[in-house]
Amino acid sequence: MNTTMLSARHLDLDKHQKLNREDSEMVMNRLTKSFLFLTMLVLSLVLMNGCSKDSTSTSKPEKASEPQSGGTVTIASMQEPDTLDVHKTAMSIAGLITSHIGGTLLAIDPETNDLEPYLAEKYSVSEDGKTITFTLRQGVTFSDGTPLTAQVFKETFDRILNPDTGATVAASLVAGIQSTSAPDDQTFVIELAAPSAPFLRNLASQGYLQPVSLAAIEKQGDDYGRNPIGTGPFFFKEWVTGQSITLERNKDFNWPKAFTENQGKAYPDQMVYKFIADEQTMLAALDSGSIDVAMNVSPKNVQKYRNNPNYYVLEAERQGLGLFLEMNLEDKVLSDLNVRKAINMAINKDAIIKAVLSGEGTPAFGPIPATIFGYDSKVENYGHKLNKDEAVSLLESSGYTKNSNGMMEKGGKELAFELSIMAQHNQAGQMVQAMLKEVGINVNIQSMEAGTLIEKVSQGEYDLSFLAYSYADPDILSLLFHSSQIGGLNHVRVKNPELDGLLDKGRTTIDPEERKQVYARIQEIIVENAYWAPIYAEKVFYVVNKRIQNVKLEGVTIEFHDSWVQR
Repeated sequence: MNTTMLSARHLDLDKHQKLNREDSEMVMNRLTKSFLFLTMLVLSLVLMNGCSKDSTSTSKPEKASEPQSGGTVTIASMQEPDTLDVHKTAMSIAGLITSHIGGTLLAIDPETNDLEPYLAEKYSVSEDGKTITFTLRQGVTFSDGTPLTAQVFKETFDRILNPDTGATVAASLVAGIQSTSAPDDQTFVIELAAPSAPFLRNLASQGYLQPVSLAAIEKQGDDYGRNPIGTGPFFFKEWVTGQSITLERNKDFNWPKAFTENQGKAYPDQMVYKFIADEQTMLAALDSGSIDVAMNVSPKNVQKYRNNPNYYVLEAERQGLGLFLEMNLEDKVLSDLNVRKAINMAINKDAIIKAVLSGEGTPAFGPIPATIFGYDSKVENYGHKLNKDEAVSLLESSGYTKNSNGMMEKGGKELAFELSIMAQHNQAGQMVQAMLKEVGINVNIQSMEAGTLIEKVSQGEYDLSFLAYSYADPDILSLLFHSSQIGGLNHVRVKNPELDGLLDKGRTTIDPEERKQVYARIQEIIVENAYWAPIYAEKVFYVVNKRIQNVKLEGVTIEFHDSWVQR
């Protein structure tokens, strides 16, 4: 699926654009000076929300005859946000929770994959692809009653672009903006330094690019991240650290996305996100009825719910990688290409998929999966394969020899690394630890909370790290590998001028076939240099108690606006 395509009425506009990487490196540098990051995309990176037409649901119950108002939907997440200030977080769970609190200029219809106006009533793109003009919907207000105007959007985007804000994912999504203006209350204009292929779809990123109230931010100060306001169907009520976040229905909300079934306010009175780090504890809570929805359930635990009439399962192919191993190139040992290749060749991806995903995954050989536009199938031929003998030979060619303990060493120093992971990757971590030991590499596993891990890897304070990401466009590679993103999502801290140039070209090339060729070469460079050890692409699973009706997926993101509590 070509995820860069716009809706039919925008194709004529797009053919004039030669699209996005802010040809101006100055703009790019201005853009991302700080990454508290947690694109963790996580950007687990998993980080960002992808858009997929391949989402499916199984065992879905029959709907009640009519939607019902009232009740509480309780959702369990294994991660807790670091902040609900959407400009200062890179956590996907923060993006999800804040998507209920706010809205975006544009939205993507999950059925057609088309871009549609949302908080914008309409928009147009100039002949040169660099000026985008939005006409805003009238009557939209923040939960405190303040009207949403073009000036609010200008202040929002200016805040993102201000280096003092320390914006993370939000800054990456709007890379390439040269200026913004608000000629009147209903007209918001964005001027790009260069045309940008992924830019319009980036504007549909739920959570991160919602309008914010500067008045509320000034009033709350440093506490704004725990007391946000927005224009969405719910408003923030309470955050009990380590336990839950509660949202309450915005009874004045009447501006939903055009493609939702429910064209009024939300049905539930409240939504509660409970934070349960351990999956078995989360599933026990689901079984007892203390939660209604379990997010990111592992494949091995899904089958029993598929066969249980009290639940239904939502699943989707992740547009991104479910697991990859990052390597810090600023580490002297990991700067050796032979060491990085050896690590790749020591990992048995099929064994990890069988054990961790119950076989419901696909080996990854490059930085993007087959579900993302621009994927080069040739990577399956040239990507690094399991070959322990070759891994040992590569290490020996770099001067390593096995000591009496069977570990590789050079100059009396054993070849050893620290692998930073989140708890959900414990099993995969232990398997990789054992696999690397077989070729003489000692690995010490350090498990930590998502926010801590992302902060450490974004600052380069790690050797090896597991992460994942979801994203709908190959432009994700700009965020992950462009040198301007060091300190942000470029955790491997690669500085490759040829790669930078191609990433810039990929952003600014609109012709699909040309763009594919650019990204084919990008994938070659990343694999040839073994910046990552890609491990697998996967499905994502959500288990829902059938008393919560009509829960849907928008891509891989769970959506509740059409949902209600059956009582």
